[in-house]
Amino acid sequence: MIALVTGANRGIGREVCARLAERGHTVIAAARSPAAVRGQVPLRLDVTSDGDAARAAEAVAERFGRLDVLVNNAAITYDTWQRAADADLDVVREAAETNLYGPWRLVRAMLPLLRESGHGRIVNVSSEVASLTNMGGGTPAYTASKVALNALTRMLAAELRHDGILVNAVCPGWVATDMGGPGGRPVADGAAGVVWAATLPDDGPTGGFFRDGRPLPW
Repeated sequence: MIALVTGANRGIGREVCARLAERGHTVIAAARSPAAVRGQVPLRLDVTSDGDAARAAEAVAERFGRLDVLVNNAAITYDTWQRAADADLDVVREAAETNLYGPWRLVRAMLPLLRESGHGRIVNVSSEVASLTNMGGGTPAYTASKVALNALTRMLAAELRHDGILVNAVCPGWVATDMGGPGGRPVADGAAGVVWAATLPDDGPTGGFFRDGRPLPW
């Protein structure tokens, strides 16, 4: 199995790479600074760049000929200092470029390779703050971009079901990472739900929003 994980140089991304490798996957660890990646196939990738996405797809096609798993993990801007009522929209746009358009760009670039798999998996790393059911105020750039990522997840799941590609959003929970800060649960616990979605059987769920393998309300 060939898996590509974005934001693989630290935190949840690095842990997902390690756990997939333990399961026997060949892991392409994508990051803006691939020198920081250890133990996998490193790939330089800025998810905000159309050129990088195209070059990444070409590299995967040339070396492997297919892609079985795409984990869209790269994300930025947990903007705890902002409120929606007076948010800096430049910050919101910048967050969307990585958190929404980045995964969208990668799916578009990698879709032919995922179709070659015959049983592709796309995992969009989201957050419970994007649940409309329980939404409050704060972190507007991060929250809005993740809400949109959840919507993209639903659309792709419906459109790609006939290709055998399962598409799900996963909340890793509050995890002790550079973005999450201290006090969260261990990174391995947050990564486990992502790995679960990346390794679903062919009759597994698609178009869902999960944490620890259990559904979350949209």
